[in-house]
Amino acid sequence: MDDVCTVSASRRAGGRAARVAQRAAPLADNLRPIRPGLSGGQYKPLTDAGVKRIHEAALEALEVIGLSQAPETGVEVMTRAGAVLGDDGRLRFPRALVEDMLAVAARDITLFGRDPKFDMQLSGTRTYFGTAGAAVHVVDVEKREYRESTSKDLLDASRLVHHLDNIHFFQRAMVCRDVTDNLLMDMNTLYACCAGTSKHVGTSFSDPSHVSDGFEMLHMIAGGEDQWRARPFVSNSNCFVVPPMKFATESCQTMEHCIREGMPILLLSAGQAGATAPAPLATAIVQAVAECLAGVVYVNAMAPGHPAIFGTWPFVSDLRTGAMSGGSGEQGLLSAGCAQMHHFYGLPGGAAGGMSDSKLPDMQAGWEQGILNVLAGLSGLNMVYESVGMHASLLGFCLESLVLGDDMLGQVQRCVRGIDVTEDSVSIDTMKSVCLEGPGHYLGHEQTLQVMQTEYVYPVVANRSSPKEWVELGRPDLVQKAIERKNRILRDAAPSLIDPIADQAIRARWQIYC
Repeated sequence: MDDVCTVSASRRAGGRAARVAQRAAPLADNLRPIRPGLSGGQYKPLTDAGVKRIHEAALEALEVIGLSQAPETGVEVMTRAGAVLGDDGRLRFPRALVEDMLAVAARDITLFGRDPKFDMQLSGTRTYFGTAGAAVHVVDVEKREYRESTSKDLLDASRLVHHLDNIHFFQRAMVCRDVTDNLLMDMNTLYACCAGTSKHVGTSFSDPSHVSDGFEMLHMIAGGEDQWRARPFVSNSNCFVVPPMKFATESCQTMEHCIREGMPILLLSAGQAGATAPAPLATAIVQAVAECLAGVVYVNAMAPGHPAIFGTWPFVSDLRTGAMSGGSGEQGLLSAGCAQMHHFYGLPGGAAGGMSDSKLPDMQAGWEQGILNVLAGLSGLNMVYESVGMHASLLGFCLESLVLGDDMLGQVQRCVRGIDVTEDSVSIDTMKSVCLEGPGHYLGHEQTLQVMQTEYVYPVVANRSSPKEWVELGRPDLVQKAIERKNRILRDAAPSLIDPIADQAIRARWQIYC
């Protein structure tokens, strides 16, 4: 929300001039209409009985089916804790083992930003919105075309997120297609994310052998290993499973290394209903929960209480074609249902929230992103990934959509906050004054002016003017306004938020493309 917010009230009775209210300074956090970590949980697509049935089915799947292809180190860790390695090479997980690991799993964790004001408290139904994904294209809205994404695009996205209040964290959203060497691609990804923002960052590594270099860079950014371990400001987005019900061997090796280095883990299960996950929505959740419970066992058998996010990310197929349908209503139901399972276990959780199948920031993108983010927020999903920017079912990322999405997420978070009912808010004293003694309307009333900033959220780029005013303003176009705000932010933003000496050392150590 901008520091100065000017809002025109409705025209007053009798043709008098519109009153303009102005806030000259930022509101305190406890007075702002929206702020990071608002509590959701009002929306529950699953019944209590349904949640318990999914839990029981997931436990049964772990005992009967199990998972294959764990690395030898993982087999050793999990069998020592009580998992059973069958003759078929599959690890099976007795119910008692899962319950024991759930008992020691980390709860109420904090994901740190490099700046403490961006710390996120993952507890209960607190909700945070951010980016994610691995788009291989950037949407050029002016040319209406897609081009390959670059390290500079990723840096620009990170810089934009840093200046957009309603986007709370930045997870790698694009692939640096201009970097052909895989090690340098991972290092440029990590650099671009951290150089652009001091909010919490999420990233991944394409090969376990790259992890050591990653932590060398992180220690340089943090000012030393001790400083990193005290406040780890980057989490590892780890696809530790390949649905259905297989461990991803190399990703598991990466995860083990990250755990030893003190990095929080996003345990990411991303089956696609009707393809790599069962088609019924409930069973898709069962598989995702089972796979993530196996991850909970893995992490806590290795390091009890290590911070990990329960990342059930079941996606949706359009069963007519088999193609992914990221913007569907079913996707919103899946993410909200997964949030209920996170709450059932009392674990910090995350899922996809605001993808769009549309190729451009148009009306289709608006309804898909709005509906999915509202469902995710109202369900109390702790981490809503891919909430802004993602188009073409994760194939394209749009910088202008970050700016538009900031407005959209402001409205979403206002819905999450709900309506405050207090003695003051339901007092009829103002009604009596206006109706019995006053002008017969509430325009300009002290109460109206008092709550207009604490109760209401106002968009930055969205247009609420009348048709006549819109014409007088030159018929402003929403996307064009987003382009202008994007350019203004990038023009004024710092080129890098990494300490200059560390930045220079990083550039001397690795080839940085942006």
